[in-house]
Amino acid sequence: MLGYLLRRMISLGLSLLVASALIFSVVELVPGDPASFMLGTGAQPETLAALRSQMGLDQPLPLRYARWLAAILQGDFGQSFTYKTPIAGMIAERMTVSLPLAVMALLLAAVIAFPVGLFAAARRGRIGDAAVMGGTQLGIALPNFWFAMLLVLLFSVRLRLLPAGGFPGWGQPVAALTALLLPAVALALPQAAILARVLRSALIETQGQDYIRTARAKGLSAAQTLRRHALRNAMVPVLTIMGMQFSFLLAGAIIIENVFYLPGLGRLIFQAISQRDLIVVQSAVLVLVAAVIAVTFLVDLAYAAVDPRLRRR
Repeated sequence: MLGYLLRRMISLGLSLLVASALIFSVVELVPGDPASFMLGTGAQPETLAALRSQMGLDQPLPLRYARWLAAILQGDFGQSFTYKTPIAGMIAERMTVSLPLAVMALLLAAVIAFPVGLFAAARRGRIGDAAVMGGTQLGIALPNFWFAMLLVLLFSVRLRLLPAGGFPGWGQPVAALTALLLPAVALALPQAAILARVLRSALIETQGQDYIRTARAKGLSAAQTLRRHALRNAMVPVLTIMGMQFSFLLAGAIIIENVFYLPGLGRLIFQAISQRDLIVVQSAVLVLVAAVIAVTFLVDLAYAAVDPRLRRR
């Protein structure tokens, strides 16, 4: 197990290094000059040159990358060109919204998907299975931002039960969780539909195995066999999907955060792109990519816990 862990940690470090180089290069190659954008088209050449020097834009690209990476390794993400505040504080503040939102959405998706997937697998080929498959297909097809607007119209405008947007802060925990509820539901529905279909397929695949027939021969019902034996062996593909879903929910909630006016990390990236604050874009995207890679690492460890055979690879 120790060797497996070391190999995965080395892979994690190399992935982060490659990701940082790609993010820095892609953002730096975006057309346009941040200094010119900040000063406007009528700026004097001397003023523009001074700002470029202050921002470090007059240095060679490899040197700028090396300095940026060295600073990040020390926990220094630099300062926003637009807001003149440390980027690390901005990202940490926005993550207090995006991270709980992603966790809530994933938990809701799992709470919905597991009983639905078990129900469909236990009734394979019957009306209940067909109804579940049709419902999950509809859930996948619905755009989450359109579903979010429907939720706002129903629960905020018509019923007046939940807020339509905004975030009061964690100083008011109940109000904060209430503000995240509708966005979490909007994000969770498509992910629950995908997860339910994957779980159903994985459970059906395990039903032909010898240990399942043995369990049935011992007198266990089909539902008991699914829960006690098939579910554990079906968890490897399910964990894969859940890891990918958490990464998507954390990094891909930009539209939902804008629909509900949530001050999350996705909204920060959107604002930084529109303001050409490239250092914020680089740092925020790197944090998201690092989170995705870290989740993948944790999913690999979960694989090894579920299936010990993977530890020897």
